[in-house]
Amino acid sequence: MKKYLGILKKTKLFAGVGEDEIESMLTCLGARLRHYPKGAFVFRAGEHLHSITLLVKGSLHIQRDDYWGNRSIVQQVGVGEMFGEAYASPDSGVLLNDVVALEESEALHFDVQRILSVCPSACPFHALTVKNLFYALSEKNRALVAKLGYMASRTTREKLLAYLSDQAKKQGTSAFAIPFNRQQLADFLSVDRSAMSSELCKMRDEGILRFEKNRFVLLTKTE
Repeated sequence: MKKYLGILKKTKLFAGVGEDEIESMLTCLGARLRHYPKGAFVFRAGEHLHSITLLVKGSLHIQRDDYWGNRSIVQQVGVGEMFGEAYASPDSGVLLNDVVALEESEALHFDVQRILSVCPSACPFHALTVKNLFYALSEKNRALVAKLGYMASRTTREKLLAYLSDQAKKQGTSAFAIPFNRQQLADFLSVDRSAMSSELCKMRDEGILRFEKNRFVLLTKTE
């Protein structure tokens, strides 16, 4: 786990905590490092979670498949991001979605009770970690509210423009990359891939945007 201290220091969970302190806290928080090959399930829908998980290598999808095999991507998890915290409390119920490794991945699992309980060794950074967890949960809730906004849009074009506009604002530039390929983007926005691709081509021809694979450029009327 020591090789990931640099990554952990940059995460929201350990913001303001030095690498030496993080290393000692890993034992205090009951951290366990687990490896997942590409395509492996990190968690399956219906499981009860007892840990908060932080990705230190690779990438994951939180997704749901219906009875007929139609897939909806709830969230993509990148290095340094947490997941599972919404289900870690005793009364939160079972996991509603699958968590799948998109590539070879490694994740740290933290005992949620050790995070939320008073540190027996009076660790000075434990309270800071709890506060960081609260802030991270708040940020994730904002992201979910944003996705609800995309889903509330009535047409495929409106969903695409809402999502791409938010990505441009988030990255601070009109030229940006998104973390999805075409099928994944369609699954994320819950639209038909063919209809979405057709709409993207229409918007390109109308001078609204340019794109190549997962890279987009939003245009103004004068471009």
